[in-house]
Amino acid sequence: MKVALVCDWLTNVGGAEKVILRIHKLFPDAPIYTSKYDPKGIDWFLDADVRTGWLQRFPTKLRRILGPLRQRYFSKLDLSEYDLVISITGAEAKAVKVPNGVHISYCHVPTQYYWQMYDDYIKNPGFGIFNPVVRFFFKLMVKPLRRADFKSAQSPDYFITISEYAREQILKFYKREATVIHPPVEISDFKIKKEKSQIESFPQGTTQVVENFDITKSYITTSRQVNWKRIDLVIEACLMTKNSLLIIGEGPEHKKLVKLADGSELVKFLPLMKKNELAKCLALAKGYLFPSLEPFGIAPVEALASGCPVIAFSEGGAKDYVVDGENGVLFKKQTAEAMAKAIRRFEKMKFKREEVSLSADRFDEKRFDKEIKEFIREKVK
Repeated sequence: MKVALVCDWLTNVGGAEKVILRIHKLFPDAPIYTSKYDPKGIDWFLDADVRTGWLQRFPTKLRRILGPLRQRYFSKLDLSEYDLVISITGAEAKAVKVPNGVHISYCHVPTQYYWQMYDDYIKNPGFGIFNPVVRFFFKLMVKPLRRADFKSAQSPDYFITISEYAREQILKFYKREATVIHPPVEISDFKIKKEKSQIESFPQGTTQVVENFDITKSYITTSRQVNWKRIDLVIEACLMTKNSLLIIGEGPEHKKLVKLADGSELVKFLPLMKKNELAKCLALAKGYLFPSLEPFGIAPVEALASGCPVIAFSEGGAKDYVVDGENGVLFKKQTAEAMAKAIRRFEKMKFKREEVSLSADRFDEKRFDKEIKEFIREKVK
C-alpha cells in the first residue's frame, strides 16, 4: 500500500505529537502532510518526509486563529495517489479527501474551540490585550465554522479515538461512531523498579531534593502551561491544604501562574526536563495532580507507570485509567475547593506503588501498535 499521514501541525512537543511519532514509526516511509512544521520546536521528525504548503509562511503564534484557512488547506490537498491516509487530528486535518483509497482518522476529540470547550475559549482566548477583538469575531464566525467542521468530519471512512469520553463527543457532535484505541504511552521508560534502592539510584545526577525542595513530600504536575490545563487550580488547592507542589513545564501562562503562587515556599517551578529525570521525580512524588478536562491525558498515565497515584478531574479521559481508591482519587467539580477536598481524602489513603504502576501496563506502545495494525488490516482489504 501507498500510505500518507496527515496532522494538524508539528510545532511543539505534546501528547498528540507522541501519537503521530508512533504511527510514523509504523509507517516510516509515509510522508507527513501538515499545515505548519517547526523542527526547532519539535525535533522528533528529522528522519521523516514532512510536507507543508502555503500556511508554513504564517507565524506559529497565529496558529490558533487560522482554523478556517487550515480547513481549506487540508480539503484541497491532492492525496489521490494514496491507498491509505491516516489523519491524526484534534482540529482540521480530518478534512482531507482520499478519492482512491481509505481514510482512517485517529481523532483525539472534536475540535474543542468549536464544540465542547467553546465557553472556556470565549472566556479566555489566550491573546492577552487582543482577547476582546478575538472574542468578538469568534462569536460571529463560530456557527459557519461548526458547519464546516461537521462537514469535514464526514470525510473519513473510519474513526478511531483515544477514550470513551472522546468517543461520546464524536458521536454527539459529528454523529459518527468511533473505535477506542488508547494512545501509546512509553510505560517502560517510566516504570518503577521493584526495590526502593533502585528507585533512589536512577537516573544518575538526580537527588530527592531539587534545590532544597523535597520531592518525596510534594505533589507534582507536568503540563504545557496554557489556560485550559487549569494549573491555577493545582496551585490554589495546594496552598489551601498547605502542601508543597512541584510544577514542571513551560507555556504562555507561566508568568500568571508564578504570580498566583505569590512567592510561596510551597510552590516550586521547574522547566521541561529529560525523560529519565522526570521519571524519577514522578517515582518519588506523593501524588500527581491532574485538574484539566482532557480527552485522554498521557502525562498522568506516565505518572501511574512510575508508581505515582493520580488525583484527577473525573470528566474526561481520566476515567479510563484512574480507579478511585485503587490507583488514585477522582473529583467531580473543576474547582480548587473540590481538588483540595480530594487531596485531603487522598492523604488518608494508602496506595501500593507497585500496584499503581501495574495499572498503567495496558496502555503501552506494543499494545497500541497491535491494535492499530489489526484495525487497518480489518478495514483495508
